[in-house]
Amino acid sequence: MAVSNNALKAILFDFDGVIVDTESVLFQSWQDTCAAHGCALSIEQWAANVGGYSYDIFDPLGHIETQCGHPIDREAVNTARRACYLHRVHRQDAMPGIPEAFEATKTLGLKLAVVSSSSINWVTGHLKRLALDAFVDVYACGNEVENVKPDPAVYHLALERLHIGAAQAIAIEDSPKGVAAAKTAGIYCVAAPNPVTRHAPLNGHNRLVPSLADNDFRELVTNITEELRTQ
Repeated sequence: MAVSNNALKAILFDFDGVIVDTESVLFQSWQDTCAAHGCALSIEQWAANVGGYSYDIFDPLGHIETQCGHPIDREAVNTARRACYLHRVHRQDAMPGIPEAFEATKTLGLKLAVVSSSSINWVTGHLKRLALDAFVDVYACGNEVENVKPDPAVYHLALERLHIGAAQAIAIEDSPKGVAAAKTAGIYCVAAPNPVTRHAPLNGHNRLVPSLADNDFRELVTNITEELRTQ
């Protein structure tokens, strides 16, 4: 039985950290790189970078140089680090609860979009690998817009491609940048943090769930629909 509230048309899922836990693998790759240079990297230090790929807030290579007390070959170090990251991330399964959430979205008669700061090739490649691509109606990715999250451009693009308004969608995000992007776009946002983003300040969301695996997704969407109906 589909959701009776005709206003709700789609669920918009972030990719990194929501569909696949690339965030934890990325953090681990930097932790291992730091350890190889005799220094440590805490989750508190790294948390400023979650949900994006700009290291303007915390520079891990600069952190290594500061801890070591001398310059390093940044390109070589990062190339080796990225190779290890890619090796691990391409073996990651979908996050717990995601296959069920995708199935529930379609059972409820809703459209499903993946909205990511990552490139379209990165997103579609993993979804095909995980046999989840058939569930997706629309993609909106970072290489298709001028600015990525926390800018709302990818969400605006997703809404445009779905031919719906912001009030007709629910976004599932895991990071401060993602939540900010969804909320700036005017979309109801559920924050579902992963082991890394639980250490980041997740503010501004409409609802926080510890994990999608801890919730019946169909029931979650139905409850949100009732909440929106009474507003």
